[in-house]
Amino acid sequence: MKKIAFPILYLLFLWSGYAGTKTAPDQKKKPRNVIFILTDDHRYDYMGFTGKVPWLETPNMDRLAREGAYLPNAFVTTSLCSPSRASILTGQFSHSHTIVDNQAPDPGNLTYFPQYLQKAGYQTGFFGKWHMGDHGDAPQPGFTHWESFPGQGVYYNPTLNINGKRIAYKDSTYITDLLTEHAVKWLDDRDKKKPFFLYLSHKAVHAGFQPAQRHKGKYKGKKIKLPATYGQTLTGEYRNLKWPQWVADQRVSWHGVDYMYHDFLDIHSMVVDYCETLLGVDESVGTILEYLKNNGLDESTLVIYMGDNGFSWGEHGLIDKRHFYEESVKVPLLVRCPELFAGGKTPKEMVQNIDIAPTILAEAGISKPENMPGTSFIPILTGEAGATPRKEVFYEYYWEYDFPMTPTVFGMRTDQYKYIRYQGIWDRNELYDLQNDPDEMYNLIADPDKQEIAKSMSSAIYDWLENTHGMNIPLKRTVKYRFGDFKHPNEY
Repeated sequence: MKKIAFPILYLLFLWSGYAGTKTAPDQKKKPRNVIFILTDDHRYDYMGFTGKVPWLETPNMDRLAREGAYLPNAFVTTSLCSPSRASILTGQFSHSHTIVDNQAPDPGNLTYFPQYLQKAGYQTGFFGKWHMGDHGDAPQPGFTHWESFPGQGVYYNPTLNINGKRIAYKDSTYITDLLTEHAVKWLDDRDKKKPFFLYLSHKAVHAGFQPAQRHKGKYKGKKIKLPATYGQTLTGEYRNLKWPQWVADQRVSWHGVDYMYHDFLDIHSMVVDYCETLLGVDESVGTILEYLKNNGLDESTLVIYMGDNGFSWGEHGLIDKRHFYEESVKVPLLVRCPELFAGGKTPKEMVQNIDIAPTILAEAGISKPENMPGTSFIPILTGEAGATPRKEVFYEYYWEYDFPMTPTVFGMRTDQYKYIRYQGIWDRNELYDLQNDPDEMYNLIADPDKQEIAKSMSSAIYDWLENTHGMNIPLKRTVKYRFGDFKHPNEY
C-alpha cells in the first residue's frame, strides 16, 4: 500500500480551516429571522429520509431536508450534553469555555451569542432544556423571553420557569408539545417590527425515552439491523481488529450493550421507545414550519435543526455517547431558507457545532467575535465563491468521575482518516481509514504504512490544543457519588 504523508504545508492548511477568519458584518443585509431547534441525543441518520431505519417516519424532518439541506457530516466538539450546548452558545471548544462535563459550573465569564443578537435589537426567546454549566432553571443572559426547567427535566407534567415564575403543568402534559405550543405563541405575540431569534431546545430524545401517549406502541415489535461491530467483542475478535481494551471492557457496563444502564434491557425495545419519542419532535418541527408558512415567514426565515450529540446503538458494543466513533460524534443538521438557497442539497463538507454561532451572527449582520474559531456554513449552501470548507474536525472529551468507563479522548478527523488519542489510560490509540472502513472496524494504528499519518495527526492535535490554549485540562469541583450509585439515565 502506498504511503501517505501529511506535509507541514498541509498541516498549516488544516490550521487555517479551524482557526477561521473574522466575519465582517454586511451593512446592507437586513437582519434575518432565525429559528434554532436543538434536540438531545438524536443521532445523525435516525430520520426517515436517510433510510437507516426503514420503518421510522419523520415527514417534517424529511420536508426540511427536501426544501433545504441535510449536512451529513456535521459533528460536535464534545459528545456530551453540557459541553456541546456550551460550545453552541459560545462558539468555543470545551477547553476554552471550560464546561467540560455535565457537572462543571459556568465560570461566569462567558458570552452567549444571543447576547449579541439582543444587543442588535433582536427579540430572543429560549424554550426548553438549558442543562449547561449549572442545573438550574433561572433565566440566562441573551434572552428577552425565557422558559426552562432544571437539569434534564421530565417528559410528563413538567414545571417551567417562565421569566422567573415557576408554573407546574398537570394532566399528562407532554414536554415536547408544551414547549412547541409556547414557542409558537411567543412568535405570534412578538413585536412584528423587530427581528426574532427563537431557540427551541427539546428534552427529547434523551434516555429514558418516553413517547407522547399518541405515539406509544406505533412501532411495537419493530427491530433494527444490528451494526457490523455489535458482536465483535463477544468472541474476542476485537483483538484481531486491534480495538482498545477499554472498548471491550465497557461492553458489560452502563454504556455497554450487555448491561445497558446497569440493567438487562433489550436493545430493540429501547430503539422503539427512542424512535417513538422522536415522533413528537418531528411533529414539533412541522408545527413551526406551518406557523412560518401561515404567516408569510417561510421564505425568509432561517431554520436550523440540530442534535447536541449523537447516539450509539450497539456499534463497537456500546450505547449512548461520549466516544469519538461516528455515530456518537455526528449529529443531524438540517437547514432551510428558500430565500438563501434552493432545496435538496446534501453537501458533504464537514461542519461543527462551533459553527452555529458564527452562522447565525453572520445572517444577522453581526461581526464574529475573535474568540469564536468557527465560521458560517451558509456559503457552502449558497455556493458562494471563495467559500473555504472545513478540512478537519477536532474532538475532546474529559474523563468523568461518575462515568469512569470512558477515558479522556482527543481526536482529529479528515475526509479520509480519523485518529483517536487517549489520555491517562494504558491502552492503544486508534486510526481508521473512513473511506475504506466506514464502520471503523479495523484499527490501523500499528500498520507500518500508516505511521506517518498517525504521527502527523497526533502532532496536529497538539498544535490545535496549543494554539487554542487547551493544553491544561480544566479541573472542576463536582459532586462525587459512591461507586455504583448511578442515577437513572433520565436524571442526567
